[in-house]
Amino acid sequence: MKDIFERLKAGEFVPLTDLEFYKVNAVVARTLALSPALNAATTVEQIHQQLSNIIGATIDKSTTLFAPFHTNFGRFISIGKHVFINHACSFLDMGGITLEDHVLLGPKVNLITENHPLDPVNRRGMICKPIVIKRNAWIGAGATILPGVTVGENAVVAAGAVVSKDVPANTVVGGIPAKILKTIEQ
Repeated sequence: MKDIFERLKAGEFVPLTDLEFYKVNAVVARTLALSPALNAATTVEQIHQQLSNIIGATIDKSTTLFAPFHTNFGRFISIGKHVFINHACSFLDMGGITLEDHVLLGPKVNLITENHPLDPVNRRGMICKPIVIKRNAWIGAGATILPGVTVGENAVVAAGAVVSKDVPANTVVGGIPAKILKTIEQ
């Protein structure tokens, strides 16, 4: 049988009554305990150290994060080089979030990998799907990226957009739900 973390990342339904859910709760408790230090940090070095502690990997010195930053889990976040994460971004990462090199996130961007079934009987369970933001993509202020979405290389997500489907490389998307607005000429 697969570990609960493998099942979450594989997109399997995991009920909150799962016998291994205590493992998830332990990571969440640890992340909640570490988050105040991240959000009280006063130097870039402190922010790098605190975020590295939360995600369990070293943040490259070329990456910039402006606090506050919010995550409920933290262990399934992967951040590349030369990434910029503006104020008040929120990552729900149990499904896995990957930010490739040179990604830009505006303020109040929400990356949500976690969802619940429509069936009321199982609604308290979780279904997670990864989010991948490819190289050099730009996510505008207040945009929300939903579970299972890949934003292609060089793509732009307009401010306030809600993205529920993959965004092709070299396109601009916007609206609710987000639709392709134009192609970026190279």
